[in-house]
Amino acid sequence: MSADEPTIPSVWVRGRRGREQPALSREQIVAEAVRLLDDEGIDALSMRRLGTRLGAGATSLYRHVTNRDELIELVVDEVYGEIRVPDPDDPAGWRAGAIVCADSVRSTILRHPWIASLLGQVGLSYLGPNVMRLNDRALALFEAAGFSLAEADQALSSLIGYVIGMATAEAAWLTTLARSGQNEREWEQSLRAAAEQAARSYPRLREIAATGNENPQQARDDSFAYGLELILDGLAARRLEPPEGSADGWPAEPRR
Repeated sequence: MSADEPTIPSVWVRGRRGREQPALSREQIVAEAVRLLDDEGIDALSMRRLGTRLGAGATSLYRHVTNRDELIELVVDEVYGEIRVPDPDDPAGWRAGAIVCADSVRSTILRHPWIASLLGQVGLSYLGPNVMRLNDRALALFEAAGFSLAEADQALSSLIGYVIGMATAEAAWLTTLARSGQNEREWEQSLRAAAEQAARSYPRLREIAATGNENPQQARDDSFAYGLELILDGLAARRLEPPEGSADGWPAEPRR
């Protein structure tokens, strides 16, 4: 290994290779890789396949990325660039800002369902500038609400963990649904009789199965919002916890 080679195998710890080629830039490669993933999913991503879509050989891609793993780091960070985090000084307040951020993370994952299979598997991708920007702004949002930086970090982890868990399950469901050629309402109707039969010995499940759902997408939105409110209620309670040893009824103050 030469003195110039990074010790960590990540695109974020080395400089760009050589001079940018006018005919094919790293930005073009990443943008086309995202389109390929949106069209065909993670299994379709290869340097050869991407080169074909770009009208270039795989060798041209290697001028900018060493391998497929580096390409994945780049596309993950590119997608994170779509996530919105409000200004921490927004007068709407920290809770409204956290909801905007959570909704943006969820919608981004649902637009790019392939990313669900990558989260947690490409840790080095979290060194990217868009991920850094997102995390720093989100921490500032919680800090402005009165959380210490250490607790803001824990609050953010709890919030994002919930959102990613819910959105990953949704993305998997919607991907399965797309392969079936049915919409959510058609799928539910086709399974209703079987679901009711399976639940016949379980009164609570039987009642739920018999109710049905005229708007499955709204049900998903409502379920996500319900869980998000629970997370934020818990964070708000910690933020407004009375000082230790105070009498009942002491005015709540932000935790510092």
